[in-house]
Amino acid sequence: MGSHRSSFTRTAALALSTALVFAGPLEAMAQVAKPIAPPTATGPLPVPPQPSPSIPPQARAAQGPDSVADLAAGLLDAVVNISTSQNVKTDDDTPMPKVPQGSPFQDFFDEFFKGQNGQGAPGRKVESLGSGFVIDPTGYIVTNNHVIEGADDIEVNFANGSKLKAKLIGTDTKTDLAVLKVEPKKPLTAVPLGDSRTMRIGDWVMAIGNPFGLGGTVTVGIISARGRNINAGPYDNFIQTDAAINRGNSGGPLFNMKGEVIGINTAIISPSGGSIGIGFSVPTELASNVITQLKDFGETRRGWLGVRIQPVTDDIAESLGMDTPRGALVAGIIEGGPISKGEIKTGDVITKFDGRDVAEMRDLPRVVAESPVGKAVDVIVIRDGKEMTVQVTLGRLEDADVANAEASTEDAPGSSDDAPATEGEGGAGSPEGTDQAEPPAAELPKFDEVLGMKLALLETPNRRSFGIGDDVEGVVITEVAQGSAAAERRITAGDVIVEIGQEAMKTPEDVTARIEELKADGRRNALLMISNKTGELRFVTVRIE
Repeated sequence: MGSHRSSFTRTAALALSTALVFAGPLEAMAQVAKPIAPPTATGPLPVPPQPSPSIPPQARAAQGPDSVADLAAGLLDAVVNISTSQNVKTDDDTPMPKVPQGSPFQDFFDEFFKGQNGQGAPGRKVESLGSGFVIDPTGYIVTNNHVIEGADDIEVNFANGSKLKAKLIGTDTKTDLAVLKVEPKKPLTAVPLGDSRTMRIGDWVMAIGNPFGLGGTVTVGIISARGRNINAGPYDNFIQTDAAINRGNSGGPLFNMKGEVIGINTAIISPSGGSIGIGFSVPTELASNVITQLKDFGETRRGWLGVRIQPVTDDIAESLGMDTPRGALVAGIIEGGPISKGEIKTGDVITKFDGRDVAEMRDLPRVVAESPVGKAVDVIVIRDGKEMTVQVTLGRLEDADVANAEASTEDAPGSSDDAPATEGEGGAGSPEGTDQAEPPAAELPKFDEVLGMKLALLETPNRRSFGIGDDVEGVVITEVAQGSAAAERRITAGDVIVEIGQEAMKTPEDVTARIEELKADGRRNALLMISNKTGELRFVTVRIE
């Protein structure tokens, strides 16, 4: 039976032009650079440049560590190589390991396994390598989910050459983490989890892993950025580092200079597949709670608020009278969820959750998920232009019957304020774009055009013509003029205006009057709550100037 051995770290394949970005500027610099002329005898001598007084002297003199040899020597024994094998059939329908849906590394992963599925002898064994680290002397090991996903056998190779079979304890695809367990004959060397929140951009870090299957390898660099969103999952908050991370480093630890793990190396961006100094690690501020839950329960137990949310754009902030865009706009409440009793309402803007600021939409799913199930928390919202505090008790996300895909924290250009995402789960995408076909020909009552929309009462004939559910209330849009302000926001015939500026709309006259009120108040945009035929809500800002 044949075998194939390979190693990988998730890699984003960039265009070839990425490698050529600096060619132009460097060439231009070479053409214009000239020697500095010496000072003339009659002119004053140039004043040497002085350090900026705003930069502390210790910062100007800071240098990298002379050596990390002693630090590395004490950590290498806790870092392991992880070898997995999977029996692959020739049937094209046989599932192969996958990274989370929507990951920017999906193409690389598919390419990595292409040729291994369906092009070999029946029962062909596929093997791959990754990294991990021991967190408990009794044998608990952390790695990436994508390192072990789909594996039939998992073997852990230690620095001293010993090998142990590993049992999978639990995985979490949303953060790409997994916990394994081996049964050692004596206690293992373990490393502690540190607090990534204390790390700053420019701090020195050390990565240890198994690049290209070579064995334990140490690289050093700095934290290049924090809080990176690379669209790998709903809780993206990556540490970016220039410490070399290559294929096979996946699941390995990123250490601070105290020897504490502050990140789990997960992904790189590279046009060639090798390190170009752009690597990403899951920070321990996100990973610690997940690891503890996987270790204790074999599964995650995330808090759940039960809301559908949208970003607060500049236009939405202006229409709500907010000074600056911040927080997460509640576009809908999930029926049967933790707050179905009305603690939080559609149209609220959540700005703080359990004492933690919600600066932008993508912050909310993460802070909610990190909270314990059943905890009563204070939530600060902006409602009707006023800030207020409400208390909610969290449910469990894993128990929620949510059929959406992974949450997207950024929307496509042009639809950023009308594409709600289900908290912690999926951006089902914008509901506009569905059911846009013209309704059956019928003599529908028409009213004066408002912002390019023709409106009608939501009576039985209109409900039938557009297939609108009985539980949807508001004013139906029967026609939208091409090129109008409404058309720009992807409002279509059959949509229903539920509210404008947080006031309920019952008749076309209500719509006209409310728009005029907002104009008189000096507003440039109107915030419309729009329902589709099934009652799914979204907020849309429409220019009224």
